[in-house]
Amino acid sequence: MDLEVSRLRKIKLLALDVDGVLTDCRVFLDSSGEWRRLFSIRDGYGLKRLIEAGYKTAIITGTRAQDIRERAKALGIHYFYEGHLNKGPVLDELAKEASLNLSEIAYMGDDIFDVPVLQKVGFAASVPDAMDEALKVSHYITRRPAGNGAVREICDFIVQYGAFAEKGKL
Repeated sequence: MDLEVSRLRKIKLLALDVDGVLTDCRVFLDSSGEWRRLFSIRDGYGLKRLIEAGYKTAIITGTRAQDIRERAKALGIHYFYEGHLNKGPVLDELAKEASLNLSEIAYMGDDIFDVPVLQKVGFAASVPDAMDEALKVSHYITRRPAGNGAVREICDFIVQYGAFAEKGKL
């Protein structure tokens, strides 16, 4: 699937699902009885770089979990929505809160809960092992897998081609 650079030129905010995008969908139980996930340092660096370049970031997740809240805080995520399986209305709330049009928002998701959001945003991305429903409505499928550089791949594209990219730099 080719990268549609024209879609990226309007992007000012990247919103993400967590499980299956920022993680590889696996969880483990730690010694204190808390569910935990593994997050990629590469993805984290990509998000930090995106923020430094002037872009906003958001997480929209159906899960409520301390490890996700801690990761979002550590990364400096601007907007955080947890416990929402019906993500369409949350996207509308995010756009209003961020004063953006949906065409200025990119979203990465991997499952059926993400489809309504993927269908509404200016740039929709997913990961290679996403559910078929998400793959069908995505503008781009990353080369790297979920939880291991997929988010970084999209961050790098936005920094290079997005609304705040340096003029003349391709």
